[in-house]
Amino acid sequence: MYPGIPFPNFDPILFQIGFFAIRWYSLAYIVGLLLAWLLVRRMSRFTNSTFTVLKVDDFLVWATIGIVAGGRLGYVLFYQLPYFCEYPLQIFALWKGGMSFHGGLVGMIIATLWFCWKKDINVFMVGDMLAAVAPIGLFLGRLANFINGELWGRVTTSVPWAMIFPGAGDLPRHPSQLYEALTEGLLLFVILNIVWWKSEKYRNRYGFTCGLFFLLYGLFRFGIEFFREPDPFLGYFADYLTMGQLLCLPMILFGLWCIAFSSPKFRFKKLME
Repeated sequence: MYPGIPFPNFDPILFQIGFFAIRWYSLAYIVGLLLAWLLVRRMSRFTNSTFTVLKVDDFLVWATIGIVAGGRLGYVLFYQLPYFCEYPLQIFALWKGGMSFHGGLVGMIIATLWFCWKKDINVFMVGDMLAAVAPIGLFLGRLANFINGELWGRVTTSVPWAMIFPGAGDLPRHPSQLYEALTEGLLLFVILNIVWWKSEKYRNRYGFTCGLFFLLYGLFRFGIEFFREPDPFLGYFADYLTMGQLLCLPMILFGLWCIAFSSPKFRFKKLME
């Protein structure tokens, strides 16, 4: 039995000048996008693909809009639709928080499909690059969740690193934000970049790295959800699964499809049918 570690007194605002404030959460988005942009620029040079550095620069704007708009709309639709139907103007109050990873992912996919169609670029080739850098933003975003003291884990007295989060009562809880940062962020980044950079075989199988991202993220997130407190306004589905877990199921299936489709044998079989 462990009593729990008091949560550090983090200020969610990094610095503020008058009414202008930079929050850790918004900084995570900015830094994540910039680091991903720089890495994809390097990847585009490495492959000599049609996804040139100039096109990467153009795509940054598309990606930003897709992630922010999709993340917000996903939160509205998946998590608090009745509330936002009653107060529709609150949809635009991004500074109050409320973003959905799955919604941001859908927004990113739509932006990528549209951009690749307009520029006549192989969407799976671009998807592989984006998948390899996406864990950067996931890692930083989960750290920001931890600093904000939000999206905490379930009650536990069995681990020495359990924490007592402000606003979550007096019982120690899993710091599930850090679990997600380490698995969905750091570990996933290492695996995907080893596959993309070290294996020319899998790098040239367009869709493989992308599929691996969907598969592994879905599995990691599904597992971590057992340590994360479900949203109080949603609770459990069938007394067992959370909304996050339900949304991971199609990701896992789509990841398996991408991995299978990336195989030349699979493509040949489909063409012969």
